[in-house]
Amino acid sequence: MLWALPASAVSAQEITIQHKQGETVLAETPKRVLVQDIALIDILDALGVEITGVPGGDHLYPDYLKQYTSKDYIKTGTLQEPNYEAIAAARADLMIIASRSAVKYKELSRIQPTIDLTPDNLHFLPSIQQNITTLGEIFAKQERAAELNASIDARFEALREAAATVDNKAIVLVTNAGKLGVYGPKSRVSWIFNEVGFTPVIDNIDDRFHGGDSVSYEFILESNPDWLFVIDRDAGIGQSGAAAKLLDNPLIHETTAWKKQQIVYLSPVDAYTIMHGYRSVMNLSEQVLSAPNSAN
Repeated sequence: MLWALPASAVSAQEITIQHKQGETVLAETPKRVLVQDIALIDILDALGVEITGVPGGDHLYPDYLKQYTSKDYIKTGTLQEPNYEAIAAARADLMIIASRSAVKYKELSRIQPTIDLTPDNLHFLPSIQQNITTLGEIFAKQERAAELNASIDARFEALREAAATVDNKAIVLVTNAGKLGVYGPKSRVSWIFNEVGFTPVIDNIDDRFHGGDSVSYEFILESNPDWLFVIDRDAGIGQSGAAAKLLDNPLIHETTAWKKQQIVYLSPVDAYTIMHGYRSVMNLSEQVLSAPNSAN
């Protein structure tokens, strides 16, 4: 069962929102909105909702969201450390948080109405689509929300069909400061397994940490995946990426993935920083879709 429920009108103006950390009631459709999560900025931007304030940090924003790095938007601190003075001064009607910023819910909700739309990786796509629906209800963008959700459904149906036509034993590899880790069916990219149908090389992956479950080059060779989907965490947090260099070594050269040129370098900001946005998941799914299509 998903925690997120659509916002629903309880009177001519009042809006009640059930969210991860409780219930928030708004007197009317919010006009001044602060958003402390890049994935939700992605969704709101796709819906066409105007945003007042966003987190600082140019490296957090891909090209399709670069406008939010400008001085036109109030900067509300970092994802993990909100700037409470700037937030209070903004006099917002609503603060929307999720994931990295969710731990600050109590503090933020004392300043203005706040909702927590943290998604559930075990229900990755339904969580994203529920957030799209909820935000569409809050901002009277229901028709646009339905269009976005329909496009996600169509993309992932095509993905499932493509993945079913190839040998699909896969590793989702994360590179982090020269180290290797793997993500599994409970991770920030769980959809590659749970929604698309690629098969993980092992079931008991402990990927609670940002670097994934630590592995060696020998593990990758021994597992011999048909596909390697690679996330360069260093590039995802604004540092120099090194994933391609790390994987260009004799052990990886012996894998089926290397020999068949079935190594896919996922967009690092989309895959590591944003993850649960509309455009981010559409971009990532297009990268994954193009891989089995090109193999056929």
